[in-house]
Amino acid sequence: MRGRPPWVPTPTIVATLTLVALAGCGGDAPPSEAGGSGEAAEAVRSLDEILNDDQPIFGMFSGPQTPEQGRAVVANRDADFILYSMESGPFDIPAMRAYMDAMDAEAGATGLAAQPVWLRVPAIHSDEAAAPEYAAQALEAGVDGIVFPHVTTATEAATSVALMGEPWPLGDSGLNVLIVEDREGVSNVREIMATPGLSVVFAGPGDLRRAYEGDMEAVENAIQTVLSACLEFEVPCGVTAGVDDIETRLDQGFRVIIVTQEEALAAGRRHAGR
Repeated sequence: MRGRPPWVPTPTIVATLTLVALAGCGGDAPPSEAGGSGEAAEAVRSLDEILNDDQPIFGMFSGPQTPEQGRAVVANRDADFILYSMESGPFDIPAMRAYMDAMDAEAGATGLAAQPVWLRVPAIHSDEAAAPEYAAQALEAGVDGIVFPHVTTATEAATSVALMGEPWPLGDSGLNVLIVEDREGVSNVREIMATPGLSVVFAGPGDLRRAYEGDMEAVENAIQTVLSACLEFEVPCGVTAGVDDIETRLDQGFRVIIVTQEEALAAGRRHAGR
């Protein structure tokens, strides 16, 4: 079962937040029981283990936020994690729990491991008073990472780290994942990246396109600025990608990819030798 003990936000910033051992959160099936194939066995490796092997990890958007879809995503063994978004709309933890419970049930029935779930929450600056409660509810529900969108300053980055709380027993804290997707964030990206405790930082092409009013040269320059800062500060860098550009993004040095097309998963893994 997913879920963690009740969590109380700490007022201090955690100096070092390790990428966590995510294996088994969904189905508790060891590799020898995870369907018997190499692909299924690899799916239960922890994400930090894969990254530490200098390999990329690949995520997939949740799709419809229903139990039926939760059961369906378990079958996709090319996805290392699932991104579930509550950035806009109601912050509906029970609906997410139903989705995750369905993943766990399917995992238990099939002998596969349910993928880790990352939750994208509302931007910190959109409701600073509510941000601690959003993080607390997400961690208590058992998500494996929290994605903070529209991070524009080092102060917000530090807040995001503090909201993750002290590391859980045996190092089981959540991944702290930021998205830089505004002009201000791009301008401040080196200060953001210098924040201790960041797990992954994404460049967000979609919102950068809006921020730069469709100027695709400026958008790409912004993406490369985020990537350069990630490489400088040795923070894994993420981006969304499709079939047409996933190989290019991997060659550029992006190590965390969220696909916009399911077929991109296979293409990306093949190119990465996974």
